[in-house]
Amino acid sequence: MSRIGNKAITIPAGVEVSISDKNEVTVKGPKGTLTRQFSEILGIKIEEGILTVSRPNEEKHTKQLHGTTRALLNNMVEGVSQGFEKTLELVGIGFRSAVSGNKLTLNVGYSHPVEFVVEEGVKVECVSATEIKVSGIDKQRVGEWAANIRAVRKPEPYKGKGIRYKGEHVRRKEGKTAAKK
Repeated sequence: MSRIGNKAITIPAGVEVSISDKNEVTVKGPKGTLTRQFSEILGIKIEEGILTVSRPNEEKHTKQLHGTTRALLNNMVEGVSQGFEKTLELVGIGFRSAVSGNKLTLNVGYSHPVEFVVEEGVKVECVSATEIKVSGIDKQRVGEWAANIRAVRKPEPYKGKGIRYKGEHVRRKEGKTAAKK
């Protein structure tokens, strides 16, 4: 039994959800609009401000779709009402970031600066020279952008230098000198 799929989604005030034919769901809110096509196997209904997802049978594939669909719908509703945000930290001597226009420039120890062109729908800002905030209404795109920025210089285990998520714990290793005793 899908426990997540059976939970109802409460639609907050100021958010409109519309379902067109072939299970295309459009969610409009104060932060923007998201549209997504879902499988026609599942039933998506709105009753008195509550969004529910139902499945026709108990097959494994249907159960998987049920939970995934409910989670995606919940993320859409949460995204247009509150938005999503990921914060990254640059750890290392001389590591810094800057945003100018729609370009994010990272100086992270390479011989050249690494540049990203920020696309529409995702907002990237530098809180300080060593802190980057990625925000937007689509959870998947915000997470993907944060992961792509982090992939430029992943934190290494010896000195802990690199780009990491705020609050991420990097497991540290001992260096060569510790083993020579």
